[in-house]
Amino acid sequence: MSGLAIAGEFMDRVQRDEPMSRHTSWHVGGPADAWFSPRDVEDLSAFLRALPAEVPVTWVGLGSNLLVRDGGIRGVVISVHGILNALERVDDTQVRAEAGVPCARLGRQCAKWRLGPADFFAGIPGTVGGALAMNAGAWGGETWPHVVAVETIDRAGERHRRAAAAYRYGYRSVTPPAPGEWYLAATFRFEARPDASTDSIRRLLEKRHASQPIGAWSCGSVFTNPPGGHAAELIERAGLKGFRIGGAAVSEKHANFILNEGEATAADLEALVRHVQATVERVHGVRLVPEVRVIGEAA
Repeated sequence: MSGLAIAGEFMDRVQRDEPMSRHTSWHVGGPADAWFSPRDVEDLSAFLRALPAEVPVTWVGLGSNLLVRDGGIRGVVISVHGILNALERVDDTQVRAEAGVPCARLGRQCAKWRLGPADFFAGIPGTVGGALAMNAGAWGGETWPHVVAVETIDRAGERHRRAAAAYRYGYRSVTPPAPGEWYLAATFRFEARPDASTDSIRRLLEKRHASQPIGAWSCGSVFTNPPGGHAAELIERAGLKGFRIGGAAVSEKHANFILNEGEATAADLEALVRHVQATVERVHGVRLVPEVRVIGEAA
């Protein structure tokens, strides 16, 4: 789709054949036909209205829970990283965060405002938009129990505000009332926590650094934990720590992390995810479910 039609007013602001390896924490992924970073919500609305209806749209934040195949992404990728980053206190207990706000920033700011429980957001390596999309969580906390309302935008550029009660959510899953909408912002409700501080976040992050390969090229946890168990334990007991395919390897430090050790392709990583699934199912009779979202076309 190299001849993708873009309205004249946006033509000079769209990057063609943008390597997705620049925008994912796994550092892999083929080119997107077109890459667009809106200036603000009004600019985003205008872009969506001007985009031909047949052009696919993919929404990307920090790319921390994303595996883009080596053939890349057809259509337009819209990035909110660096924009939609407003974070404000609405009242004594409510906070509004736009979709591009890193979850770690939300967690730290809530601690400064003496609100909680919000420490867990500091353990989510993505944006608020991504956390809303998958009910992300860490350290026993989850996103959606704190959501009051969300603001969304649809393919036609129309904006909506929806109550949290309109959504159904579970462990790492969210079912929206209307398909084809993307999150722009959310209002969260917390409790006053006089003892809240960034010190507790620092201690939690220190524990995370001690047990996870922080700084390595990964997507974070690859698989959700099965009922009553831990994916990492099942993978380790299946003898898969250190197992590799091409440049992809199961972390020796935490078995639920798969690393790009520098030369991996998306095909290597996807093949290793499947191998881990198949091996754990054969050894333990448990089918692990990936957290990571796999998109795009094979090379």
